[in-house]
Amino acid sequence: MAMVAVSSWGRLSREDHEVRALSELPDVPSLIQASRLPGLVYGMGRSYGDVCLNPGGTLWRTAGLDRFISFDTDNGRLVCEAGVLLRDIQQLAMPHGWALPVTPGTQIVTVGGAIANDVHGKNHHVMGSFGDNVLGLRLIRTNGEMLDCGPDLQAPWFAATVGGLGLTGVIVQAELQLRRVHGPWLSTETLPYSGVDEFCQLADASEADWEYTVSWIDCMSKGGRGIFMRANHADAGQLPAPKGKPRTMPMVPPVSLVNRLSLKPFNALYFHMNRMKAGRGLDYYQSFFYPLDNLLEWNRMYGPKGFFQYQSVVPRAVGKDAIKEMLDVISRSGQGSFLAVLKTFGDRHAPGMMSFPQQGLTLALDFPNRGDSTGRLLMRLDEVVREAGGRIYPAKDARMPRQLFVAGYPRLSEFLAYRDPGISSALSRRLIGS
Repeated sequence: MAMVAVSSWGRLSREDHEVRALSELPDVPSLIQASRLPGLVYGMGRSYGDVCLNPGGTLWRTAGLDRFISFDTDNGRLVCEAGVLLRDIQQLAMPHGWALPVTPGTQIVTVGGAIANDVHGKNHHVMGSFGDNVLGLRLIRTNGEMLDCGPDLQAPWFAATVGGLGLTGVIVQAELQLRRVHGPWLSTETLPYSGVDEFCQLADASEADWEYTVSWIDCMSKGGRGIFMRANHADAGQLPAPKGKPRTMPMVPPVSLVNRLSLKPFNALYFHMNRMKAGRGLDYYQSFFYPLDNLLEWNRMYGPKGFFQYQSVVPRAVGKDAIKEMLDVISRSGQGSFLAVLKTFGDRHAPGMMSFPQQGLTLALDFPNRGDSTGRLLMRLDEVVREAGGRIYPAKDARMPRQLFVAGYPRLSEFLAYRDPGISSALSRRLIGS
């Protein structure tokens, strides 16, 4: 089979893989066993780093496993294949008064990918992470073994697979518990803030009455001013959905559009425009949950060298100081991020052995790849995270040091007992050794 060049969303590399499409559920075991191992599942490739890449090896593409199996509109239980997109679940469920309880910043990801990376949204303090709402899943190992597991069925296998980075087997099917909603609209409030201290005050004050809380932070400003957004599902009757189609970034520019000349004025403009729109409003779910989906292929704006996504979480007790120090490190580096998101995680037990969320503050940043200078910046941020007792999100990582990974995920040795020896990724070889 011919090799195909594949990249992840960060576009940091483009390397050859043997790509095999999985499209019929009964054929999956034989196709896996007929592949050149080790292999790896590849959904939509929306992971930023190398968790979805297996250079020189096999990728099992699951986009063809996209069938709904059953949907009980009385209790909100949905069974589907692992290649179903979150977008398609929302479009199916919303007219019946149901929605995904947890959804990340893009809906163009597969159910299998959402489970394997235990994605989170803007409502962790209420609904936890994606894995908290998975009732069961079907896993096929590379030796042909099929496992059905869930929170109460072969629970260790379930805990290893949720957030398990695709390394325990091929997820082919899942049962999800959806949540009741009035419809596709949200009641929102937008509030400007002047720094990390004020962000924390707003986040704490919002938890009791608001399900969704998130903020954009200007990491180029002194003190970290930002825009805080909070929302609840609303009963807005039969309002029509907004019209308009997503636009597409048409090409890869020769240099990153996010650079020293553009970043500071762009951040200032974004802050002031949103400050002028502060107050209450009514937002359609897609514009609130998935604003970046309005510009398809937006990752191209970072130019031919791609970009790094860096998301960390630091414990709440030291969170404010750690976030302030990270912002100071970024400011002194002369680099910065436009897509900078600061939010909180609640005090909840993680569903997976390797789940990323833990109680505290989480900061997500995008940095254009400027070579060694960007590497030095990220290593300095690593030091802040390590000293704070935090961790980095593997689903977005492309260069985390192994020591930081081991320190941040204390259940790693327990997880390794459930590894499938026929599965490997660039990330697993970098951080685990195989």
